[in-house]
Amino acid sequence: MLLDDFAYELPQDLIAQQPAGERGADRLLHLDGRTGVLADCQFGDLAGLVEPGDVVVLNDTRVIKARLVGKKKSGGRVEVMVERVLGGGEVLAQVGANHPTRVGSTLVLAGGIEATVLGRESDFFRLRFEGCEDVFALLDRHGSIPLPLYIARPAGVHDAERYQTVYARAPGAVAAPTAGLHFDTAMLGALRDKGVELASVTLHVGAGTFQPVRVQNLAQHEMHSEWYDVSRETVDAINRARAGGGRVLAAGTTTLRALESAAAGGTLEPGRGETRLFILPGYRFNVVERLLTNFHLPKSTLLMLVAAFGGMDNIRRAYRHAIEQRYRFYSYGDAMLIERAEN
Repeated sequence: MLLDDFAYELPQDLIAQQPAGERGADRLLHLDGRTGVLADCQFGDLAGLVEPGDVVVLNDTRVIKARLVGKKKSGGRVEVMVERVLGGGEVLAQVGANHPTRVGSTLVLAGGIEATVLGRESDFFRLRFEGCEDVFALLDRHGSIPLPLYIARPAGVHDAERYQTVYARAPGAVAAPTAGLHFDTAMLGALRDKGVELASVTLHVGAGTFQPVRVQNLAQHEMHSEWYDVSRETVDAINRARAGGGRVLAAGTTTLRALESAAAGGTLEPGRGETRLFILPGYRFNVVERLLTNFHLPKSTLLMLVAAFGGMDNIRRAYRHAIEQRYRFYSYGDAMLIERAEN
């Protein structure tokens, strides 16, 4: 397939710059991938769209304050975006600067933190925060929430709460699993009251989720790597649901990728590790039957995933409908619930 197959024109004013007034106040476009039927709903309708015995799987990753600003010891402003915490005070990070960043140089960041540039690994630099035993605590004190570039404003105090799911537990993501931002505690309670089981996975969303695809022939694209963990408890919850005739709803593309990565051998098994799973139309899904997701950027790997899940023509038509009906797009935007097209 070609990159241009996933292009579409989006009016700039439909890119959500702020979250809705309250969690759960967003709209929800329901697409049946088997029939192509679309229905305009509200996110609050979700509890009425699931059945007792279903299982909803959530990504419990927690967004870290991954953005740090400062300067090189030799002079010149720098911005550091931590991609992954490695241990021993070391991280992988993107470094933005006016001049090339050299191995062995020192960066002086917010709070007087000194970071030594140890080396280069693909698009990232390996840095060591000197004298630091707890990188997460350091970032929490001195970093800021890394909002996507299409949100054309600096992160505010409210973003520390709203760019985080209410069930976030495991620190490590540098971008939110945005489908989860719609849930509040009342919705989680309503799902449980309906007889729906809630389960969780962890997939630490990396900065690569925003990196553009640079090749026209998608067979040549190399997917970024992200760490995931699927527990025995979650596998058991999914197996119980299936045994009773229930369906599996993944809250977010990251949740779906974690589950499908854990089922790469054909059967869902507990496990953890790195995934580079790249899902394009033609992919055969092993686990997930329903997907809750936001609206994604043109030519992005996330748009390719939802096209594989809901059907290429269905997704094109759904996105045209969403634009015509002025749905809000991207991280702080509205949601879609997609019933999987037949494999």
